[in-house]
Amino acid sequence: MSAKERIKRYRETGGASDLVRVEVLVPKAHRDEILNVAAELRSAHRAEKNRLVEFIRIATERYGLRIFDNIDIEKLNDLPQKARVVANALVERGDARAYAMGRKMLSQLGNGH
Repeated sequence: MSAKERIKRYRETGGASDLVRVEVLVPKAHRDEILNVAAELRSAHRAEKNRLVEFIRIATERYGLRIFDNIDIEKLNDLPQKARVVANALVERGDARAYAMGRKMLSQLGNGH
């Protein structure tokens, strides 16, 4: 596999599949500032993904079959979609702690429910 093919695959299905490439023209003096902002945005995005993964892991450990009895999250395409399904299941089928966790996940996803 060539380097070009690996890069294309990484951008389409790998770690960068939910990122977009942006080209902007800025004054030379502000180049580093733009690069720093971009790095901060990527870092915040990765942290958010890690929080969602952790929520799903905790939900699976604590509630397992009780909320996943007819849900196969592995068939869902992306992390936000998986997290939304898990959060809704926690809210609808779980106890008070599950409800709170589900609401927190939905809040992080940018949708109250």
